[in-house]
Amino acid sequence: MTLPAEFHEIAKRVNNWGRWGTADEIGTLNLITDAVVREAAATIRTGRRVPLAVPLRQDGIQTGMIPGRVNPLHTMIAVNFEMFGPGTVATSDDAVTMGLQAGTHWDGLAHVSHSGKLYNGRPADSITPHDRAAFSGIDKAGPLVSRGVLLDVARARGAERLPEGHVVTPEDLDAAEELAGTRVRSGDIALVRTGQIQRYLAGEKEAYAFPSPGLSLRTPEWFHARDVAAVANDTLTFEAFPPEIEDLWMPVHALDLVEMGMLQGQNWNLEELSEACAEEGRYVFLLSAPPEPFVGGAGAPVVPVAIL
Repeated sequence: MTLPAEFHEIAKRVNNWGRWGTADEIGTLNLITDAVVREAAATIRTGRRVPLAVPLRQDGIQTGMIPGRVNPLHTMIAVNFEMFGPGTVATSDDAVTMGLQAGTHWDGLAHVSHSGKLYNGRPADSITPHDRAAFSGIDKAGPLVSRGVLLDVARARGAERLPEGHVVTPEDLDAAEELAGTRVRSGDIALVRTGQIQRYLAGEKEAYAFPSPGLSLRTPEWFHARDVAAVANDTLTFEAFPPEIEDLWMPVHALDLVEMGMLQGQNWNLEELSEACAEEGRYVFLLSAPPEPFVGGAGAPVVPVAIL
């Protein structure tokens, strides 16, 4: 179906095109200022480090539902090879082929277009097979570090995991924000926990992918109002799947990435972080999450770490 009037009305309200100039390629990452990072660093109390990435495995998250987005094909290209002759130091080396968004990743601003446009009004046909993304490639994101806030929607609703197909609403985010005891603010990176990653961790790959809870078409306005720099969650599709509006596919992607210029993260493992935040009674931390700088990439793997 074509994008409905409701979508275009929301798009007008959250649109950031030109906000940081016509040449801007990083969108809401502009909100992560030096002052924001200094304040983020001040949240560290214990130094406890919580990893948020899933392991990169040949039998990883991807099921083939998304064509071409293959799990890592990891091969050894040298094993104890004495490059400089017998008896010299030996080396082992390896190589990998994978979809850049196969595991824990950021969607870059070039990942999605609608109506022939990318973020900041750039033409969608500026992405080509050989030259990749001419604008807003994931390499432009740079050293992504800021204050992270866990919005533990599942815990706020008294659940280990949200029900299949649950649509996370602004009201859910309000409840998670209240649980966190802080207000999400400009430059923050919001991590939205649904508990869905439990399916994958239990070996239920198909059930992890579909049906899945995810963010509602109404949530971009919530993030826009708070000037959030980026959002990630613990699902394959980010938004609810199947979609909350029948046959309207990926509208949240289009609003976040194209209209707002806000990075999205998927397949983040927020389970250990949920436990750590509940134990310590605080849901804010320093988050280090720079994407791998693939030039012209539409997305990239990330190994995020929350430091409490």
